[in-house]
Amino acid sequence: MKMHSKPWKPEAVGPLGGVRVLDLARVAAGNMLSLQLADMGADVVKFEPPTGDTLRGVKESGVETYWKVYARNKRSVCVDFKRTETIELLKTLVLQADVLLESFRPGVMEDMGLGPEVLLSINPSLVIGRISGWGHTGPHRSRPGFGTLAEGYSGLAAISGFADREPLLPAIFLADMTTGLYGAYAIMVALWNVKVNAGKGQAVELALIDSMVSILGPQAVNHQLTGRVKPRTGSRSTTNSPRNVYPTADGKWMALSASTQRTAARLFKVIGRDDMNSDPRFINNAARLQHVTEVDKAVGGFIKQRTLQENLEIFEREQITVGPVYDAADLAADPYAMEREVLVMVDDPELGPIPMHNVVPRMTGTPGAFRRPAPRLGQHTREILEPVLGPQRYADLLARGILAEDTMLPTSAASASAKGAGT
Repeated sequence: MKMHSKPWKPEAVGPLGGVRVLDLARVAAGNMLSLQLADMGADVVKFEPPTGDTLRGVKESGVETYWKVYARNKRSVCVDFKRTETIELLKTLVLQADVLLESFRPGVMEDMGLGPEVLLSINPSLVIGRISGWGHTGPHRSRPGFGTLAEGYSGLAAISGFADREPLLPAIFLADMTTGLYGAYAIMVALWNVKVNAGKGQAVELALIDSMVSILGPQAVNHQLTGRVKPRTGSRSTTNSPRNVYPTADGKWMALSASTQRTAARLFKVIGRDDMNSDPRFINNAARLQHVTEVDKAVGGFIKQRTLQENLEIFEREQITVGPVYDAADLAADPYAMEREVLVMVDDPELGPIPMHNVVPRMTGTPGAFRRPAPRLGQHTREILEPVLGPQRYADLLARGILAEDTMLPTSAASASAKGAGT
């Protein structure tokens, strides 16, 4: 079975057709946010400096892979943000925009003359998404705020990993991705207020630290009630047992979670340990959590004697909730992922057919679409700005280096170092 191909459909409208987004945000969180809007049909215009969005610098084998995934369906305009003419141009464009996104350090937009008060005085219906590490209030507001800091500060790293090892940071841009998803939701709430409730525009503040703390559950109240902090337990759970990853006979791994009493009872019967269902040490979830090492020994011992496929067939037949632990290669070759189109092939102008994640979520009536591949730096500068400025004014700003087109830029222009980008 081959991975399904998705053609680019530039004519596709989508449920957000007609929404114009001016995207000044950089790195992962802003691009994740605007990707959600772009996939659903919004016209997302990326405003990039001559060095390009920092996400372009996150490469694999010299290729801007993150950019190709998270900048799809967007258009690129290249401008020099340090020039007065650029600020005036942005003020003009705000008149026709529904959303403006930015991820500068707090205070920078105000110093540029583009603070919320100014922007809302120009367009009272504008929704302004403001991404930062620590937010626009509090003593940390002026600190640099990459995702790594939020992942550490929030308490996530402290509960991740094994008890006898160091705290563990996530292997992905988790704080950025989470904030981007929160941001897309928040922007849509604010747009609903404008478009449906006839409300006014507003600034939407999105701090990486807020996003990370919010997904960690009742950590604070649990501490207040018990005086204890959640320990690092590896892949075990502190709320249900059995739950872990277990090695198989063929050197692979399997994830298992028997979080309900009925599932746990069936599991023990399947592995030939029905005696555990009457043993006070394992008779309910609370007891199993107290004896989790013994539980894992029994479950893991059964799994270790069989291959991954043999285990999956046994447990799935008995409706035990299990699944393989996949890497990227496994997922790309999995029949389920192919049939459901979890990953799809798209035609990249530089690389040819490449896989990337499908549009999320999937909507039956007004689905998102793949409208255009990730843009080259400044690819749409003329297309977007010349009608606004007029040919003569556009040519003048172009000649003075305030604007740039992709044909004017060296191939390495967008390869600025992404050291620390989103991490």
